Amino acid sequence: MMSEKKGGNGQIDEEALVRLERVHKHYRLGRTLVHALRGVDLELYPGEFTALIGASGSGKSTLLNLIGGLDEPDKGRVLIEGVNMSLLDDKRRSTFRNRKLGFIFQSFNLVPVLDAYENIELPLLIDPTLSGARRRERVMSAVEDTQLERWTHHVPDQLSGGQRQRVAIARALVTRPTLVLADEPTANLDSKTAHRIIDLMLDLNRRRKVTFLFSTHDEKLMERVTRVVRIHDGMIVA
Repeated sequence: MMSEKKGGNGQIDEEALVRLERVHKHYRLGRTLVHALRGVDLELYPGEFTALIGASGSGKSTLLNLIGGLDEPDKGRVLIEGVNMSLLDDKRRSTFRNRKLGFIFQSFNLVPVLDAYENIELPLLIDPTLSGARRRERVMSAVEDTQLERWTHHVPDQLSGGQRQRVAIARALVTRPTLVLADEPTANLDSKTAHRIIDLMLDLNRRRKVTFLFSTHDEKLMERVTRVVRIHDGMIVA
């Protein structure tokens, strides 16, 4: 284990972008106690393109939710850039998520009444330090990165599944996050479109040095990534 230096603000100086230390998480379903994560240790480094592989119910989504600050561990620590997420109050955690993390979901989670441009702009609207001109610059940069120039004024119902996912990727990138978390980003796409989406994320990883962690149960995608983390029954097995 690498050496650490604790500071007075609850941070830890270390090289890992993400670090999980003996993380446990359980849920109660009726009378059944479900152990979603069982003592997970994991480190991710800047610039990595990592697939989290596992069957449904293996703990993939729980792990992403903890890294994303959407949930808290029952035991253990989740550190993002040395910041212990459990030590942040709701407001500071929300601000941290908005500035440091991007999210991509399998169901796209686009607002149906907003066009592509407006959906991409959404995360920027809560940042009072950004002017309208800066917001437009950020949005158009994300649009260019995801090759959506022709569809900026189309609402989600006018877009294909692959185009919707590109809008979701652009929305995740528009805040210029340190880390993008993607939960089954290709699950609702056909095989050809799924590989195009992976191509796009790989290109952004290489050109923009964006760090990606995405979950999948599609073993065929393993050959496309630079690192594979396999999870089974809430434990990292490879």
